[in-house]
Amino acid sequence: MNDDMRFYVDGAWLDRADAPRIPVYNPATEEVIGHVAAGSATDVDLAVAAARRAFGSFSNNSVADRLALLTRIRELLEARTEAFAQAIVAEMGAAISFARAGQVFYGIEHVRAAIEVLGDFQFETRMGDITVRKEPIGVCGLITPWNWPLYQITAKVAPAIAAGCTVVLKPSELSPFSALLFAQVMHDAGTPAGVFNLVNGSGDEVGAAISAHPDIDMVSFTGSTRAGIQVAQAAAPTIKRVVQELGGKSPNVFLEDADFASAVPKGVLGAMRNVGQSCTAPTRMLVPAARLADVEALAAEAANGIIVAHPLDESAFIGPLANAAQFAKVQALIQSGIDQGAKLICGGLGLPPGLNRGYFARPTIFSEVTPDMRIAQEEIFGPVVVLMPYENEDDAIRIANATVYGLSSHVQSANLESARRVARQIRAGQVHINYPAWSRHAPFGGYRQSGNGREYGLYGMEEYLEVKALLGY
Repeated sequence: MNDDMRFYVDGAWLDRADAPRIPVYNPATEEVIGHVAAGSATDVDLAVAAARRAFGSFSNNSVADRLALLTRIRELLEARTEAFAQAIVAEMGAAISFARAGQVFYGIEHVRAAIEVLGDFQFETRMGDITVRKEPIGVCGLITPWNWPLYQITAKVAPAIAAGCTVVLKPSELSPFSALLFAQVMHDAGTPAGVFNLVNGSGDEVGAAISAHPDIDMVSFTGSTRAGIQVAQAAAPTIKRVVQELGGKSPNVFLEDADFASAVPKGVLGAMRNVGQSCTAPTRMLVPAARLADVEALAAEAANGIIVAHPLDESAFIGPLANAAQFAKVQALIQSGIDQGAKLICGGLGLPPGLNRGYFARPTIFSEVTPDMRIAQEEIFGPVVVLMPYENEDDAIRIANATVYGLSSHVQSANLESARRVARQIRAGQVHINYPAWSRHAPFGGYRQSGNGREYGLYGMEEYLEVKALLGY
């Protein structure tokens, strides 16, 4: 990595060498690896104006043209997988094997999903004597986080392009280099000028300008609930659509007949994938009280077997946390678990053995955790799993729903009907039964403080469309 002081606006690279510089750190070494330009509201104005100019023609492009563009984008992403993986390792610390097989692969899958949806989508349907059209909403401001840099960009850009919208992207200033690589892909794919624009900068400056901008018709935001509130408040005076994917505190409910020997290790590894820095991470493992001791042993064995190493080490399952602030937050929440009387099974405070620099955290398991503890309520966003005993099925459902969040969840059971019964009662946007395969078409989004609106597949594309009824047509 090195300094890159450019934005991508109106089909060209815009040099902003005179702008303030934002340092980007390698979380494995704590060293500065480059800088990006800090954009301003003026830069946002330029990007929005370009997107507004482009919208009139691009929104009327044929489906065939948009399919061809998305196909070129997908092919270029596939060809540049290693470059993206290396950038994501450097800027946010993902283990190299996971960067390739997870971060980049699933990012490409969102483009594939947009192609599949667009190929079959009916933009105009009849309802009796009424014709209903679905039309692109307009200029979209997209604000993405640092934890899944490419994945979150493609989950927004691809369906917006498929719908016929134009976009202004603000990637996280903590993981900006993969976003700049993505802008080059959009350029090389022949994206018409103004259809895709990128402005780097802080949330307080660029994110706020996007949220409040009167010529932006929609904002799609992924990040913390606190920041999501600020986006919604800034957007309110212009009555724009706001789609938010926010925090989570996902339960993993084990029913009495679950295959504990197999499912507990899978649950631990799933929660700690990406160093636990996923809003969907199933970090609350709810187990029958009578099986708690068995689960403690299984969970500790799984956590102790996780290889924490430099992210370029091919054997690493996880690398460091993405930044200093996140490391401090995780350490503080581990300390709160100790202070509030949770039973520390493994891991704990400080760096893992053998590591003396970088934002590495120890895979940590707490047991005997009660719903009133901070580690049961707050999104830790680190490699920490809490074991919560329950007395019966009703108690398990009560604990699962005892949170302000409702993004994702899991249920484990040998009896599919039992799992379905519990799944229907969990207040969350997704419920995974017995660890199913990830689907690029499953609608994704949350209840309550986990946000509103949906992403991925058909439901994700429809967020970028307005509905028009034509009577007497």
